[in-house]
Amino acid sequence: MNNNKLWNSVTNTLTIESQSIANLINSVSKEAVLDAIKLIGDCKGRIVIAGCGTSGAAAKKIAHSLCCIERPAAFLSPSDAVHGALGMLQKDDVFILISKGGNTREILSMIPACKTKDAKLIGVTENPDSILARESDLLLKIKVEKEPCPFNMLATASTMAVIAVFDAICIALMHYTNYTREQFGVIHPGGAVGDRLLSGEK
Repeated sequence: MNNNKLWNSVTNTLTIESQSIANLINSVSKEAVLDAIKLIGDCKGRIVIAGCGTSGAAAKKIAHSLCCIERPAAFLSPSDAVHGALGMLQKDDVFILISKGGNTREILSMIPACKTKDAKLIGVTENPDSILARESDLLLKIKVEKEPCPFNMLATASTMAVIAVFDAICIALMHYTNYTREQFGVIHPGGAVGDRLLSGEK
C-alpha cells in the first residue's frame, strides 16, 4: 500500500471520529446527561466504574478525570469484581457500567451485587434493548453511526464518544460543585499543569 492510501486511511479515521463526537450534541439525551451530572455531583460515596476491553480503557480514563475534580472514583476490574472486589461498592456509591452492546457477561455479573447493595447504577451502552439498559437506574445511550475500521468492528469512534461525553460531564461537574482552581492545585502539584498552578499562571 502506498503512502497516499495510508494517509487517506488516517484522514478518514480522524474525520469519522471528529464527526462522531460532534453528532453527540444531537444524539445524546439532554435529560440523561443532566441526571448523570446531578447523580455524580451529589454522590456521598464513591463513583465506581467498570468496563471490559476498550470500554475498560475508557472507564480508567473517566475514573481519573473524576478524581481530578474531587469526585472520588475508582476503576473496578470486572474479573476481580466477582472474586470479592465488589466489596468496594457500598450503598452511597454510584456504579457506572460501560458496555457497547450492553450484554457483556462480565459486566452483567456485577449487577446483582449492585442491586443488593442499593448503589445507583448508570448504564452506558448503545443498545437500549440490552440487559444493562433495562437494569440501570439511569441509561446513558451513546451510539455512533460507524467505526472507522474497514470491518466496522474495532471500537474506536465509539470509545472516543464515551470518553467525550464523560469529559463534558466532568467539566459540567466543575460548575455544579463550584470546583476551584485552588482545589485543583492541592491535588495536582506535578507536571506542567502543577507548575502553572503553583506559579499562578493562567
